Amino acid sequence: MKVYTCFPGGKAKALTMSYDDGKVEDIRLLEIFRKYGIKGTFNLNYGTMCQDQTGQKHPRIPKEQIKELYRGQEIATHTMTHPTIARCPLTEAAQELLQDRMGLESIIGTPVRGHAYPNGSYSEEIKQLYRQLGVAYARVVETQGVDLDGGILASIGAFALPEDPMEWKATCHHNDPNLMRIAEFFANYKKKQYLKLMYVWGHSYEFAENDNWEVIEEFCRYIGGRDDIWYATNIEIIDYLDAAKRLQFTANNEGVYNPSAQSVWLAVNDDQYAEIKGGTFVDLNTI
Repeated sequence: MKVYTCFPGGKAKALTMSYDDGKVEDIRLLEIFRKYGIKGTFNLNYGTMCQDQTGQKHPRIPKEQIKELYRGQEIATHTMTHPTIARCPLTEAAQELLQDRMGLESIIGTPVRGHAYPNGSYSEEIKQLYRQLGVAYARVVETQGVDLDGGILASIGAFALPEDPMEWKATCHHNDPNLMRIAEFFANYKKKQYLKLMYVWGHSYEFAENDNWEVIEEFCRYIGGRDDIWYATNIEIIDYLDAAKRLQFTANNEGVYNPSAQSVWLAVNDDQYAEIKGGTFVDLNTI
């Protein structure tokens, strides 16, 4: 019996997005996301959203609007005041994270467990520290280095799952000139030997700066609404993969117990799919 882990619904592909700083341009970006069924993570600085925004070219969204505006998406930390944390004492790095977490959690009323390093700044010590302070993953600014002409996309590594969630590299930035070629390759990729993840990141104010909102509109229109793609936030992907790792299989590989609360999907012998609901044991011979 051959058993593979799948994304929800038996899918082998997932898409996630990540946008930083909480500027007012997020409002338009969220309208586009919802129009095409896209989900993502928004990394916010609690300290800067509370500052006077008068006269700023790209003001931040007031904290009073945060909970409703980002409903259905993920809110993650980006530190309290956006410092280059690798230059800071670890005590300051800890305060920047915890104050941001506490501020954001006071707004949305649920745990905030994701992070994007401000200015792409981090170190091995900060990775370990933030993990101990309750961060489940952290996105960096470096990407996976997609090069279509060089053939890297022919390898599944271009859409790899995070090997180190505390140093999570996206597939590409939305300013990548090959964004649509990458999206087309991903959408048309049919092999199911691996789980594949396309991850796009950026700042929504860049669309206003570059006057190119059509870039993200075209991308979301093309990649959204597909039956074979799971659209998820960063933390949904991390939590799902963690739940999949906790599955407990019998020695003959024909039975499985799911000790987690959430369902995990499996493919059995390539052509059958099983939802292993939380707290249940399933004899895979019966599906």
